[in-house]
Amino acid sequence: MRALRARRPHRLPAMAAAAATSLGSGSGSGVLGSGGPRPPVLSGATMNPAVRRVEYAVRGPIVTRALQLEQELRQGVPKPFTEVIKANIGDAHAMGQKPITFLRQVAALCVFPELLQEAAFPEDAKARARRLLAACGGHSAGAYSASPGIEAIRQDVAQFLERRDGVPACPQNIFLATGASDAIVSILKLLVCGEGSGRCGVLVPVPQYPLYSAALAELGAVQLGYLLAEERAWALDVAELRRVLGEGRRRCQPRALCVINPGNPTGQVQSREDIEAVIKFAYEERLFLLADEVYQDNVYAEGAAFHSFKKVLAQLGPPYADTVELASFHSISKGFAGECGFRGGYVEVVNMDPEVQQQLAKLVSVRLCPPVAGQIILDAVVNPPQPGEPSYEGFMAEKRAVLSALAQKAKLTQEIFNRTPGIRCNPVQGAMYAFPRIELPPRALQAAQAQGQAPDMFFCMRLLEETGICVVPGSGFGQKEGTFHFRMTILPPADKLQVLLQKLSAFYTKFVKEFS
Repeated sequence: MRALRARRPHRLPAMAAAAATSLGSGSGSGVLGSGGPRPPVLSGATMNPAVRRVEYAVRGPIVTRALQLEQELRQGVPKPFTEVIKANIGDAHAMGQKPITFLRQVAALCVFPELLQEAAFPEDAKARARRLLAACGGHSAGAYSASPGIEAIRQDVAQFLERRDGVPACPQNIFLATGASDAIVSILKLLVCGEGSGRCGVLVPVPQYPLYSAALAELGAVQLGYLLAEERAWALDVAELRRVLGEGRRRCQPRALCVINPGNPTGQVQSREDIEAVIKFAYEERLFLLADEVYQDNVYAEGAAFHSFKKVLAQLGPPYADTVELASFHSISKGFAGECGFRGGYVEVVNMDPEVQQQLAKLVSVRLCPPVAGQIILDAVVNPPQPGEPSYEGFMAEKRAVLSALAQKAKLTQEIFNRTPGIRCNPVQGAMYAFPRIELPPRALQAAQAQGQAPDMFFCMRLLEETGICVVPGSGFGQKEGTFHFRMTILPPADKLQVLLQKLSAFYTKFVKEFS
């Protein structure tokens, strides 16, 4: 052994030299070998081209610049503002909304069961936590769940849907997910197939939430954008669906129709009549329906009401109720909960072919399971305190406060924008965003073109640099040609939102004057 140790120092340099030679001749490190530098296996030229086509405006270049500005402020770089206000995304808690106490109590008890001995926690929260822990492997929220989600929670979601819609719901038709986004992509994966003129086409609203355009680009499907009628408060028009479907059939195979209700980014709430018309259209044209209903609790306009696609479908009766294929989505990220970071949601499928549903179960199993903490929060949302339980009064007070504040901010937003010449904002009937239309002078369009930017991106970037307000240009969501918009969230606290709106309106007036 002593002889071996003595020889090692003399062998190591030779081994290192051999390794360096090997790296130089065969790695992507750029070290010269006998054949010169070898290009990497994965490069911009060899990567999946579908990924290059993916764009996601909500976290796009303008948000990257906002993060840089925040860093510069921390470093003491002088700016004409003291903070960056990120009004680009519907992240309620980041904007100051306080968590709903009951939701967090149930989550805390499940994550740290020792708290079940604490008198400070109400008995109804403890009862739910015990039931959920009993449904977890090893009575621990750290264990994997079944791939479609914890069975007890799927049962609670089914009961929630029955209370909401007045029609039966089956837990086996409910798949829990890592937020609604994950569930939407899973359904799109089932739908997308074909090549060339046989490629799958999906009708999506314009403006649309960029998840759809990004997912369809990644999957190699064709996005068929149908325009919402801005002059009628972003109403959905079946005649427009027919126009887009007819044009789409010349270049692809349309298979699905997506509706976002309440709308993102447009904030409209679809009428029952519109939903009936969409269901009948899907039946006639043999289209699979995707109903994005994550903002179903966020309805503010007088006379507006949320109607789920499933309820309307059931009430239409045959042949629609037992034929039209539907996937509807919900999430804990929006509504009154705003628990974006926990990543919880679900999809319910109706009239799905049993063989396809088995394949969906297989597909979700590849990702093992949704986050268990998110499933727990979801259960507390769909199975809230009931009258007579100790947490009921406090829970309802917190929920009403959140939704009431959002309703007031929706009204404030449209009022301030519509007082500004050149800005026109439709009523924010629901969801969490305004999508105002702005008139831009010809010189501003020329300046944007000179910088290689869309005109509304040029406006939004100037707004960010001069005021610290981060909003998303309408071009990231799609808009009627020749019109310009931006999307901003109404989530900031009312006093901060008022200042934001006034600063934004003043900047717009200054911008127009500069480029007139």
